[in-house]
Amino acid sequence: MEIDDYIIASDYDLVNWALNADDVAFTHLVGRYKDSIHSLFVQRLDGVNDADDLLQETFIKVFMNLDKYSPSYTFGQWVYTIARNTFIDFMRKRQDDVSIDDKLNIQISDNPTPEESVINLQKRTQIEGCMELLTPQYKQLIKMRFFDEYSYEEISEKLSLPMGTVKTQIHRARGCMCRLIDKDR
Repeated sequence: MEIDDYIIASDYDLVNWALNADDVAFTHLVGRYKDSIHSLFVQRLDGVNDADDLLQETFIKVFMNLDKYSPSYTFGQWVYTIARNTFIDFMRKRQDDVSIDDKLNIQISDNPTPEESVINLQKRTQIEGCMELLTPQYKQLIKMRFFDEYSYEEISEKLSLPMGTVKTQIHRARGCMCRLIDKDR
């Protein structure tokens, strides 16, 4: 096949050719969407650091799931949905990896300076004030997970809740807490 055939081909044709092991067709599909998706990631991340990795992950998912593409949507919509979901997964993972203390930059040391003590007291007061605005369930979950440092399993057992429910509610409670803290600043 000539290069011009790939250039003028529809996304649907390129998908079909790629499904029949035509690597050049898939390369052209990637070429049509990579710059706009990369720009989207850079814009949402305020920089390029993770955008390249997210772009690569997105197109790996596209390749792995190409047989699931349905022409009832445009190929661009389908790719952007995968990109959006990849971004959401990345942000959730990144948020899960950062504790509330880290988000607030609370410095905990054995011998804090007087300034650190004042700053930590102010931040703790802010956290306590925001915790009072949470529902009793969310307040309990935040306290157990981040202050008492219970594992998800321990919380699930103590509250007699399924593990998935505990993880979902802690995620939501953490989101509420972070929004309240951001609003309070």
